[in-house]
Amino acid sequence: MKLVSFTYKNKKKIGHIDKSGYIVDISTFLGCDDMLDLISKGSIESKELKQYIVSEESIKYKQEEINLELPLKPRSLRDAYAFRQHVETSRRNRGLKMIKEFDNFPVYYYSNSDGVIGPGNIIIDEIFMSKLDFELEVAIVIGKEGKNISVKEADNHIAGFMIMNDFSARDLQMQEMKLNLGPAKGKDFATSLGPYILTSDELLEYTTDTEYGKQYKLEMKCYINDEIISEDNLKNMSWTFAQIIERVSMGTTIYPGDVIGSGTCATGCFLELNQNADERWLKRGDEIALEVEKLGILKNKII
Repeated sequence: MKLVSFTYKNKKKIGHIDKSGYIVDISTFLGCDDMLDLISKGSIESKELKQYIVSEESIKYKQEEINLELPLKPRSLRDAYAFRQHVETSRRNRGLKMIKEFDNFPVYYYSNSDGVIGPGNIIIDEIFMSKLDFELEVAIVIGKEGKNISVKEADNHIAGFMIMNDFSARDLQMQEMKLNLGPAKGKDFATSLGPYILTSDELLEYTTDTEYGKQYKLEMKCYINDEIISEDNLKNMSWTFAQIIERVSMGTTIYPGDVIGSGTCATGCFLELNQNADERWLKRGDEIALEVEKLGILKNKII
């Protein structure tokens, strides 16, 4: 399913985008209008729900009749660092050698779940605009509680996938990272997710099973004002989502609604792409469109 949160006539609802592009209203059928509630109860695996969305009794809206919102307010937000090429190039551009500890375990940081937005216009405070960057990522949504989860079981804890744009203020990030703690202020003002949550069963033909968990073959692209800037594939993650979940859940319980980002893909930000004195950063009026195969297009415009 393609699960969305939306408003219709100022009423909050959750739904599914069907093959014709209509929004199927599942709020009334389920008796809830909150995506976290839907995922926490395991309702996305319900046979009755799947039968309803294809039935003649289902309530449907045209996309122009509704407003798409943030698909899910994350219970918590973590972001990993899983693409080797991004790490190597970004460090090289800062005059640093590749860190050998990258191969020891997947690392991640906590971000601000209250700073998350969905598709559409975004207002950025002036203090973050000096070297504002995008980051092309894919995020997973946890669907099942667990602790000390093994790689073999980890993929079963994923409810679905979204596109993620981890907006970054690079000047602030570079200042604070010198203190060997962070990132913090350079990251906690905006992260966009969407446009929908694609449930795991929709990616079976794009999935390869490995001893380290599932690998997902999905093309990833970024356009700035319709100019293609970035291109990579999710299969190039050096750490799988299963390995990341195993690390995150070591001695720690993860819960439905927790969101975990992949980290930036290769070429997936200006920090990596800027290799000379002519640095490029996001500016007001820019439209950033992140496109991931099967996951749609997440658009944000800085106003």
